[in-house]
Amino acid sequence: MEGSNYKGHSAVEYAQMGCDTMMKKFRPEDLPPKDRFHYHQGVFLSGVQKTWHLTGDKKYYEYYKAWVDHEVRPDGTIIQWDPGQLDDIQPGILLFELYEKTGDEKYKIALDTLLPTIYNFPKNPEGGFWHKDRYPNQMWLDGLYMAGPISVEYAAKFHHPEYFDLSTQQAIMMEKKTRDDKTGLWYHAWDYSKQAPWADPVTGKSPEFWGRSMGWVPVALLDELVYLPEDHKDRPEIIRMIVDLLTALVPYQDEKTGLWYQVVNKGGEEGNWVESSCTCLYSAAIARAIRMGLMDPKYMDTAIKGYHGIIDRLRYNENGVIIDNICVGTGVGDYAHYCARPTSENDLHGMGAYLILCTDIAAALDR
Repeated sequence: MEGSNYKGHSAVEYAQMGCDTMMKKFRPEDLPPKDRFHYHQGVFLSGVQKTWHLTGDKKYYEYYKAWVDHEVRPDGTIIQWDPGQLDDIQPGILLFELYEKTGDEKYKIALDTLLPTIYNFPKNPEGGFWHKDRYPNQMWLDGLYMAGPISVEYAAKFHHPEYFDLSTQQAIMMEKKTRDDKTGLWYHAWDYSKQAPWADPVTGKSPEFWGRSMGWVPVALLDELVYLPEDHKDRPEIIRMIVDLLTALVPYQDEKTGLWYQVVNKGGEEGNWVESSCTCLYSAAIARAIRMGLMDPKYMDTAIKGYHGIIDRLRYNENGVIIDNICVGTGVGDYAHYCARPTSENDLHGMGAYLILCTDIAAALDR
């Protein structure tokens, strides 16, 4: 294969199609959930930001900046966010570059509001973040993406090394509490109290390996490695965790489609289905780990197969590109719970993951 070109387009061009489709549909301030500082917009706009970096087309920068400027007042206060859930921290990752490019103090003020919220977030007795204040003692894999990269970048850029340790400790604890020794996969969540309806009464682990939740983990940890000091004591462990999880996921890729399943290890079971957002995140993370020299290049075939599988599913109409089979937002549950979750087209989870995939494939193959 010549670079990332597939079916007549490069990976960057596919990313642009995704951005342009959503920018045509939504004014920045109308991105759902409207008037809320939330990770749905954050993950999508992170992909728009990556597309801007690769293309240099300023319309992408102006789009994500316009959303942030709608959500953050001139005095640096965030119009609407919930400090009791990690999901409303994640969009803060967009603030660093805006502060660096504009020098506008409102972005730094907003960061200085968000980060102490992370540091003081409710924790279980072992020091792990609750996922939300209404879920006492529960740690969800998703939380590593919501709070980790922003913490490590803040630590590096504003000289707060305590956030390095906080973030790496969360990841190390999460692996310890959720990893399955037999498969190497990570369960969706763990409950310190073992009282949640889904929690194993002995281990506190949830019962299933949910696709997208595992995808957040390597994407988050790879983001963190960019800013985690080379001599940080936990850096080798973070690298080991990334490679271990991605390697464990490879055998579960569907041979026919190149995609992974909603419940990753049960591809042949009744009710299960191939899911787009997890496929995007796994394939992106594998490509990035190889590009960063962390993973054996032989696994690039797996990443490319996932990328091709996603492109093969795309549909097109007068409004742009359509990505389907995206699991909607999902709590923790049993096999039937995950299989019964509705799917959507072009929701921000899926489009954001798709943009991360396209930009990581481009960075890996089109250098």
